[in-house]
Amino acid sequence: MNELSTFAEKIVPWLIAFLPGLFIIAYGKVRWGLLLIGSIIAFDPKLVGIPEVFTWDAQGVYLVSCAIFALFALVPPLRAVILSKPAMIAVKSVLPPISETEKEALEGGTVGWDGELFSGSPDWHTYLGQGTSELSPREQEFIDGPLAQLASMVDCWRDRQEGAISEETFQFLCDNGFFGLIIPQEYGGLGFSATAISTIISKAATVSNALAITIMVPNSLGPGELLLHYGTDKQKKTLLPKLAKGQEIPCFALTEPGAGSDAAGSMSSHGVIVEEEVDGQKILGMRIHWEKRYITLAPRATMIGVAFRLYDPERLLGDNEDLGITCALIPSDTPGVDSGERHDPLGVPFLNGPTRGRDVFVSLDTVIGGREGCGKGWTMLRQCLSAGRGIMLPSSSTGGAQLSLRVAGAHASVREQFGMPIGKFEGVQEPLVRSAAHVYSLDALRLSTTLAVDSGEKPAVLSAVAKAYATERLRDVVNDCMDVVAGNAICRGPRNEMANAYSTVPVGITVEGANILTRTLIIFGQGAVRCHPFVQQELAAVESGNLRDFDKAFWGHVGFVKSNGVRTLLHRITGARFASKHFTGSIGRSHQRLTALSSAFALCTDAAMGTLGGSLKRKEHLTGRLADALTWMVVGSVTLKKFQDEGRLARDKDLVDYLLQTCVQNTEEAMGGFLANLPLRPAAWGLRLLGVPGGRRSTGPSDKLADRIGEQLLDGKDLWVSLTNNVLTRPSSSPGLWMLEDALQKVVKAQPDKKALKDAVRKGTLPKGPFPSLIEKGVKAGVIDAEGAIRLRAAEQARQEAITVDHFPAGVAPASSQEVTNGLLNSSGRKKL
Repeated sequence: MNELSTFAEKIVPWLIAFLPGLFIIAYGKVRWGLLLIGSIIAFDPKLVGIPEVFTWDAQGVYLVSCAIFALFALVPPLRAVILSKPAMIAVKSVLPPISETEKEALEGGTVGWDGELFSGSPDWHTYLGQGTSELSPREQEFIDGPLAQLASMVDCWRDRQEGAISEETFQFLCDNGFFGLIIPQEYGGLGFSATAISTIISKAATVSNALAITIMVPNSLGPGELLLHYGTDKQKKTLLPKLAKGQEIPCFALTEPGAGSDAAGSMSSHGVIVEEEVDGQKILGMRIHWEKRYITLAPRATMIGVAFRLYDPERLLGDNEDLGITCALIPSDTPGVDSGERHDPLGVPFLNGPTRGRDVFVSLDTVIGGREGCGKGWTMLRQCLSAGRGIMLPSSSTGGAQLSLRVAGAHASVREQFGMPIGKFEGVQEPLVRSAAHVYSLDALRLSTTLAVDSGEKPAVLSAVAKAYATERLRDVVNDCMDVVAGNAICRGPRNEMANAYSTVPVGITVEGANILTRTLIIFGQGAVRCHPFVQQELAAVESGNLRDFDKAFWGHVGFVKSNGVRTLLHRITGARFASKHFTGSIGRSHQRLTALSSAFALCTDAAMGTLGGSLKRKEHLTGRLADALTWMVVGSVTLKKFQDEGRLARDKDLVDYLLQTCVQNTEEAMGGFLANLPLRPAAWGLRLLGVPGGRRSTGPSDKLADRIGEQLLDGKDLWVSLTNNVLTRPSSSPGLWMLEDALQKVVKAQPDKKALKDAVRKGTLPKGPFPSLIEKGVKAGVIDAEGAIRLRAAEQARQEAITVDHFPAGVAPASSQEVTNGLLNSSGRKKL
């Protein structure tokens, strides 16, 4: 007891001296926190155990130290000359050269919630209170009308057999404004919000991936969007109405055989400013050569957007010879243009192919923005890419994931083994639950990103996160659901809904910036500079040589690191239990852990940049792990927002809890991998001491939690329905999803009757035997009535039909799904006579 009292006497004064200052530092007031600690020590050194014999000497030392600190902290000009100038020279010496292309990439787009996570102290109150972006009556009418009608027209199997969506479907898209979703009404388009466009793409993807891609391209990065932002008035008035009505079919040609991810730096397509005589008049124009590939809609496009590097060797436009990347809109029937050939993207029937230009002459009027747009193409592309990347692919991925879960949940309820639905087995429920969590997060990410765009933002980093996460999670969902549906997912044919989704996954993974590049270079590489509260200011000050600006940014950065260090340490000591939270229970604890992980992430970011400097962008293992950490924190954030926006429904509570625990666990794992491989080991040890996770600390969601969720994904329950609410209804002529859902309804309706028969067999009232024979015996024994027998027979017939796989005579397959549903093939796969 005496030892405990002695310990308390020693430790309590230290806590009194340091804790107030530490809390002040943790919340950003570094200089005042340090001054408070120093002042307490200086004026009462005995408080912290300094021997009385040294009191005056020690007190003098502390007073002088505090005075020096105050001088540098409170007199910036002195600090700038003595400390900041050498620091500025040191920073400049280690910075790698930044090209104009890299600079434009770093400065492109806007910063939103990603900046809050990089800050280490995210403002949850503002974020969760942002509200939602609602569909207008006009947008809802379009979704309920033309889009729903479109779903009944598409035959995925026929399209695959023919290699393209039908002419009827394509013309319907043109006639009903599907190619003008982003074009304002004043130019003849629909002028829909990002949320509406996202919903349309998501729903279209549940019908046909080829259909969704065909709608996406004209409404994403391409002629329409570029004209809206950068076109001349004449270009807008002339071209936008034609694009909106489908009178002109656009494509945009950027990728080349030697220029993919590094399109700007490696582009070989080029043009030269020339003056030529046309119809007796001299015209200033361009001679362009290009070789492009992977261009969606190119085989059918009438208007080709081409990105190329423009030169002016004769200085006809000014003093510069290399004008830079330029974007022009070139009619496909222009002499020298070669388009029409097709690629085969894993059998997915959307139009995609190469386009070539050989010595193509066009006037400067074809340049987007006219003469003033020469050399500004890369800026145009960078500014427009983020919004399109953040909307289109996450939306189509959400739709594909919802369809997969819809199919797998219904199949797991209908398919039986060992006398029970396979969905009752934990081994089957596990991938179903994982898929359900991913589907919820995909929709949350989609809605969060479209809200940002509708609010006027151009979220560069968050768009990259959304694209990479959504397409990767689609891959996970499709693979898990393929496992659940098993053999029925392997045999291609009109009944198989999973095969189309499976073959489309690599397309989303690869396009709009391959995920390997996006993860290792863009998300963290761009985010560390663009979203950090001080780095961009420091770089700008170094480049301009402005010592005053550098001093302000540099010491702000130093204080920022100290604040996050203290905050991370306090979160570690307290288990983040004092972090703010807006939710209760397990969800609230995950919320607090995400806040603590944000502080740890901010420290890791500064440690990576501080210890590796310009070599960081080549350490892609590390940047990839930090990108993973940021991504999972973003996913946790949007999950909380969706849960909040939808009224914290009890139906979703377990799933949200499961998903948040997964986000926390994966973030910790990513940070642990970063610390384990940080080259400067003392820095890693220091981060661990401050409380940065060295690996998984949380155990993740429990089996009991997963079991509760799994039960809610079977038999058409509300959770399963809500998670797949964007899946469009198919006509009864569709042999795939419609047959499966018809069987599900009949099986669920007959469940009480089936249970009655099984109970009777278990009690000995009815003998064991094949199930069909039990129905008649059950009626005779009074176990079920005649209506129950009808329900059971209908359910069994529908179930057998739903689990049947397609089979054809050798070398023969039906041209369309209609042949299957019309019964043109019998059970042996041969045509009926």
